[in-house]
Amino acid sequence: MKVILLEQIQKLGSIGEIIDVKRGFARNFLIAKKKALFASKQNIQEVEKIKSELNKKNIEKKKQAKDIFEKIKNKQYIIKKLSTENKELYGSVKPTEISKIIFNEDKIDIKPALIQLKDDIKMLGNFKAQINLHPEVQVQIKIDVVAEENIQ
Repeated sequence: MKVILLEQIQKLGSIGEIIDVKRGFARNFLIAKKKALFASKQNIQEVEKIKSELNKKNIEKKKQAKDIFEKIKNKQYIIKKLSTENKELYGSVKPTEISKIIFNEDKIDIKPALIQLKDDIKMLGNFKAQINLHPEVQVQIKIDVVAEENIQ
């Protein structure tokens, strides 16, 4: 199914680009979240008219992403979790928890879906997480998982 992108999407394309995607992806995600329009002749003409406005919005989003990037780059967040004697956690650290810690410390609201963990965090130690703030702006943060208390 051919669609016209209304915003820049990583690994798909940029604003105004006509791309071919699977029908379900187009209907259930791109069109439902107003990230794309069905590629009809009328829609193509409409997008050409509003392309500069969409580019301005994209530049504004990128600027906000860069501001957040400057605030949290090279930061280390400490998460206290219950653990066993051999440093294994009860449960694991999820992006939702990381998002809450960032909000509590820096008052920056980052959606958990934007946070990518390289490995599951199931032990005490230092880990890295990548946050995709914008298709062109990514930041890496450090997460230090420490023991809240040891349970026998």
